[in-house]
Amino acid sequence: MKKFIQEFKEFALRGNVMDLAVGVIIGAAFQAIVKSLVNDIITPVIGLFGKMDFKYLYFEIRGVKIGYGAFITEILNFIIMAFAIFLMIKGLNALTRLGRRNKIEETVEKTTRECPFCCSEITIKAVKCPHCTSDLPALEDIEAESE
Repeated sequence: MKKFIQEFKEFALRGNVMDLAVGVIIGAAFQAIVKSLVNDIITPVIGLFGKMDFKYLYFEIRGVKIGYGAFITEILNFIIMAFAIFLMIKGLNALTRLGRRNKIEETVEKTTRECPFCCSEITIKAVKCPHCTSDLPALEDIEAESE
């Protein structure tokens, strides 16, 4: 029985399960915000054009009420929530790419440099500029001057 409890503990406290739990809780809170936005702000504003609130739109068939207004409200909830999540993911991806790009730029070694006389791009190991034929200072001298 101890082994079973230990295995369950390892499963429940694993990173993926905890991340999923946090995501579900935040998703539920986010849904409440979006639902309030749609029900309390967007739907009444749209209802101004029709002089009514969508929640109360329905039609009857043989005494059964079919609330298509509530359905329209839920569709609006979904569209707004999907758009907000899209914007959040797009922003996070942009931040991730920015961080990755900075790391790549730091790790890439330079293979060219600029000739100090004619400003042409030349290989970093060159001792004579192929464009203006000037003798170039050694790379070590350039690095020492910049420090």
